[in-house]
Amino acid sequence: MAKKENTPAEDAFVNPIDKDKVAETPSLLPYAHTAGGAVIRPEDKGRIRGNAMTAMYDQTDRQMEQLRRQMETLVNQAKSLNDRMAISEAIYQAEIPFQPVIHHLYHLYQRKSDGVHLLSMIAPSEWGRKQPYEHLATVRLLGDHTWEVMNQG
Repeated sequence: MAKKENTPAEDAFVNPIDKDKVAETPSLLPYAHTAGGAVIRPEDKGRIRGNAMTAMYDQTDRQMEQLRRQMETLVNQAKSLNDRMAISEAIYQAEIPFQPVIHHLYHLYQRKSDGVHLLSMIAPSEWGRKQPYEHLATVRLLGDHTWEVMNQG
């Protein structure tokens, strides 16, 4: 058998490392491939998932608290509107011996003897010692002919 002659390119460099131990794309290895390479540690997936869950719960708790505050505001507004409606209803069923003027203050009273409601321009402090009526509310007539309750009782 005849010996094969080497070409000049083959004579220049002979890799002493076995071909099975050399990576063609070392950047895709799951570990550092040089002594100065960055240390690559496997991720603790349980910790990552736990941190993500904690962040998710924190965010949803904040949003739920915001919704709760918005609901409280809406409930308070609905209660205030209901109170205004009840007072307005009582006023429009009361005796009104004058023509109310928009944006003026008036006082809703209930007669102690028969329970009839009365709208008056006289404040509770202006009656003197003996008040013939029980003061229910101080109100102001709004432009839409509803009544804003300034204070009750």
